[in-house]
Amino acid sequence: MSDLTPHPLLTPVLALLGHWHGQGTGEYPTLADDFTYSQDVTFTHDGRPFLHYEARAWILDAEGKPLRPAARESGWWRLQPDGRVEALVTQPTGIAEILVGHATGDTVDLATHDVALTPTAKKVTATRRRYTLTDDGTLTFDHDMEAVGEPLQHHLSARLRRTG
Repeated sequence: MSDLTPHPLLTPVLALLGHWHGQGTGEYPTLADDFTYSQDVTFTHDGRPFLHYEARAWILDAEGKPLRPAARESGWWRLQPDGRVEALVTQPTGIAEILVGHATGDTVDLATHDVALTPTAKKVTATRRRYTLTDDGTLTFDHDMEAVGEPLQHHLSARLRRTG
């Protein structure tokens, strides 16, 4: 609800509020090929010291047209008085992450505190997510992942622009 006044604890992340869209690339040692994807990210609030986070992605073909849905996740970021962020992010693939980090300057840096998996979920053991606002108004997203026996390493990068 954008007509509500944001809670003062949201001050470090107010610039993220709204809808973002862009493209990125992904890779991981267990995947046969690198890929290009489109991503939508939305940050909203309801007046309390939480951000609601939602992200959707689609794998793109060589011409930039969507081939199929890819990742989808939703969650909440809880802001603390000292700029700490506690985040809960869930995915329909059976993964629930609790991440902790900080919102400093134009960057939110979150790393895994804990991961819960359903019995059939891919074994993800850690992630790191960085959201950075650049001087030209671009939101960059970088995602590292430790999964299926591989060490923590780069998985996704995207450049998003505010829409609407």
